[in-house]
Amino acid sequence: QQSGRKYNLFLKRRLRIDKRHQSKDSIFFRDGVRRIDFVLSYVDDLNKEWEKKLERRKEFESNLQKAGLELETEDKKESEDGKIFFVKIHAPWEVLITYAEVLNIKVPIKENDIPSMVENPLDCVLFPLRLPEKVMHPEPDYFTAPFSKDKQELYLINDESTFFSPSMRNRIVNYILTRCPYGTEEGKKKFGIKRLLNNGTYTAAYPLHDCQYWKKASDPNCDSERYTLYMEWARFLRFYKEQPLDLIRKYYGEKIGIYFAWLGFYTEMLFLAAVVGLICFLYGLFTMDENMSSKEICDPAIGGEIIMCPLCDRDCEYWRLNTTCESSQYSHLFDNVATLFFAIFMGIWVTLFLEFWKRRQARLKYEWDLVDFEEEQQQLQLRPEYEAKCTQKKRNPVTQEMEPYLPLTSQAVRFCISGATVLFWVSLIIASMIAVIVYRLAVYAAFASLMENTQTLQPISGLLTPQLATSVTASCLNFVIIMILNFFYERIAIWITDMEIPRTHMEYENRLTMKMFLFQFVNYYSSCFYVAFFKGKFVGYPGAYTYMFNRWRNEECDPAGCLIELTTQLTIVMAGKQIWGNIQEAIVPWICNWWGRRKARNNPENLYSRWEQDHDLQTFGALGLFYEYLEMVIQFGFITLFVASFPLAPLLALMNNILEIRVDSWKLTTQYRRPVAAKAHSIGVWQEILNGMAILSVVTNAFIVAFTSDMIPRLVYYYAYSENEDSPMSGYINNSLSVFQISDFPERNEPKENPENFVICRYRDYRYPPDHERKYLHTMQFWHILAAKLAFIIIMEHVVFIVKFFVAWMIPDVPADVKAKIKREKYLTQKILHEYELEKLKERLCQGDKRATEKEFIATEGRMELSRAM
Repeated sequence: QQSGRKYNLFLKRRLRIDKRHQSKDSIFFRDGVRRIDFVLSYVDDLNKEWEKKLERRKEFESNLQKAGLELETEDKKESEDGKIFFVKIHAPWEVLITYAEVLNIKVPIKENDIPSMVENPLDCVLFPLRLPEKVMHPEPDYFTAPFSKDKQELYLINDESTFFSPSMRNRIVNYILTRCPYGTEEGKKKFGIKRLLNNGTYTAAYPLHDCQYWKKASDPNCDSERYTLYMEWARFLRFYKEQPLDLIRKYYGEKIGIYFAWLGFYTEMLFLAAVVGLICFLYGLFTMDENMSSKEICDPAIGGEIIMCPLCDRDCEYWRLNTTCESSQYSHLFDNVATLFFAIFMGIWVTLFLEFWKRRQARLKYEWDLVDFEEEQQQLQLRPEYEAKCTQKKRNPVTQEMEPYLPLTSQAVRFCISGATVLFWVSLIIASMIAVIVYRLAVYAAFASLMENTQTLQPISGLLTPQLATSVTASCLNFVIIMILNFFYERIAIWITDMEIPRTHMEYENRLTMKMFLFQFVNYYSSCFYVAFFKGKFVGYPGAYTYMFNRWRNEECDPAGCLIELTTQLTIVMAGKQIWGNIQEAIVPWICNWWGRRKARNNPENLYSRWEQDHDLQTFGALGLFYEYLEMVIQFGFITLFVASFPLAPLLALMNNILEIRVDSWKLTTQYRRPVAAKAHSIGVWQEILNGMAILSVVTNAFIVAFTSDMIPRLVYYYAYSENEDSPMSGYINNSLSVFQISDFPERNEPKENPENFVICRYRDYRYPPDHERKYLHTMQFWHILAAKLAFIIIMEHVVFIVKFFVAWMIPDVPADVKAKIKREKYLTQKILHEYELEKLKERLCQGDKRATEKEFIATEGRMELSRAM
């Protein structure tokens, strides 16, 4: 009965609004004419700070109106829960043209008459992947020029209400909101919506979506671009379609548009890498039965007769080499000749990807009017937090105006604290990695003993070796630790970056990016670096093993090599990160929104206004894109730094990215409030990070092929030590295992039992036998192989780097046709502007304006002639 009474009251409140004949999905003021460009919300709670918040709001809203904005407040009685006030903001024409000039916004002056590109002969083949022309190009292409209030008649202004797109309008309003003062507190001038949101004066500030995502707006004046984006882009069933980048840019702004352009291009390029990687994997699969090493290991007459030394001290027993038959066969999938080819191919692929992206980026800069755009003024201007916290001022040598600044001593102290914090957390990651290594060493003996003595595990003992069991469990444990450390460090990184008080938004993003990337790099890749370059390299030999902390014996590699363990580690961490990332990105926002709307289910959807519906959505914060880039760059590291160990990594990344594009578009379109539009002409500092990783990947893959795989020892044996001309690789396994006399075991290492009374055992190394005068010292073959490994690294690095730099030199960063179009557009734009000025000057002469002299007229004409000549 009580819920029924509440529902009736709710309907009465709604009917009061419905009498005004305004659609609940409207994006206009009550008059149906003025567009809502931004919405502020607040809760009028009667706590101890109620009066202070009320005073701040009054002052802030009064200053907004003084700046020319128009406000309309929705009383809390009209809201769904009866608690939230909504302040709707409209920017009139006069405000828009004033700040369009301040922000240097480019607007159309003439329709582009430059012929479009020649038709692609593959268009008929690619037709199923295409979207309708109206979706791909929602607006005609124009010549543009920076807006100026004094030259309004120059621009193509057909309708003042639609001349500036909604994304331009919300960008202008956001610019005013971030700089509008709201009073003085503690002797300091306070301003900006961000501070008001932080102190609880307002609960939210956001621009509106133009309609519900699942149906078009009833208002014919609304373009329903959100609905179009959902239907043509954000649904997973459209995964094979191209992205409507121009519409994304129009609705969300250039910064989000450039991210999806980069992600789409990266995914397209991954297709080539995935195909080549799959071919290399299939080569390993089809040649598995021809692999002489695994044949010898599996042969009962060879591997079955080779007795291996115990895998741990005291508790482990002697074992026969053929027990690792299955794992040696599987290791051939990734450790074969195709591995070398794929490592070299990926080194060149990375260069092609980065160079072709530069060309794609240059084309987007031209198409999106970003050619003369260095960085948006809002990015280069001082951050409100910097202005608020820096009390000292000095004169700017360029503008000659007094600006706040942070003293050098304060900067030094803050950087020292910041550096120490970052160093502490990186040390914490390394400590956690050492803890995982200790875990591997501690449980290795337990797994070895368990698998040897437990009859129920005998059927799978060939596939699940102690090394593999330890590697899998350690990789899972490492992944959990990575996720936990990530959770805490993200907050620490933001805190220390805030503490540094960066001067501009650009500085803030760059500093945070470098801190987060450094941490993530160490966090995600440290375990892979351990398995690739340290595991099994410092083991010692029976009777003289090396120990960590003088307690735990260092791990040995499988007789078939460590590469299969690196593959396992890479697969678990990479796949686990991608699955967890998609859960975080898609399921968590959906659950939060569902939980927030659970009460609203008692009432019909059409009773909730557009601003209330958007208020219930999640916030796409200023760092929203930062986390998207970070996720993709970490993935880029997995498929480049360690790709020699796992040719299927690009295929996994490709499948993830096809899903990632649709997940990101779905959550942005359906689960998040509309972000404030922002400009960007590139992917920023991420480009330099990708370049650095591309160079590092050549080095890491050369070392993986040389030191982690078994390729170089096999090649040295094939060309220098093989004695069988008919089958050069026969005898390799016996050659790669050294002999140890069991009576030489010290008491610490000797197994408790030797029921078959073995006299000798074998171990993986190149050392002299016990009856040699140089007993247990390295043989010449060891030094021969080491020299071959170092020579291979030098040769591979130089070959790949030469090819990379040659390819980079051959491919220009800006396509020739784009260069020509940029020059043509500049010329035509200047011509239009000069003709406009000439016409104005003629009018002034005709009207008898004394200031318009004949010399000025001649000078203007001369400038036009000079422009034509140039």
